[in-house]
Amino acid sequence: MANPRFREVRSEAASAIETGELYSLYTGLVHEDGRHEYYFGNDTESAEELRENAAVHLGMMLRVLADRSESDLDELADLAVERAEEMDLR
Repeated sequence: MANPRFREVRSEAASAIETGELYSLYTGLVHEDGRHEYYFGNDTESAEELRENAAVHLGMMLRVLADRSESDLDELADLAVERAEEMDLR
């Protein structure tokens, strides 16, 4: 199932990154061949602010996934934890 809005959403996101005054940024790319890329940056030195920003990004992704899938937040959170444990992010 292809999302007909995908190109539009990708263009909007790229524009917001280029022109926005951002405080925190997360971009996760999943390529057709399954390769992953992650970009996460915050304009803070505070561990507490970093943690809060990361939690906001994660919450946004989980909310969108729950709204667009047949999964609830707990199921998605469990799956996210499993995938994070599998990733080698060194």
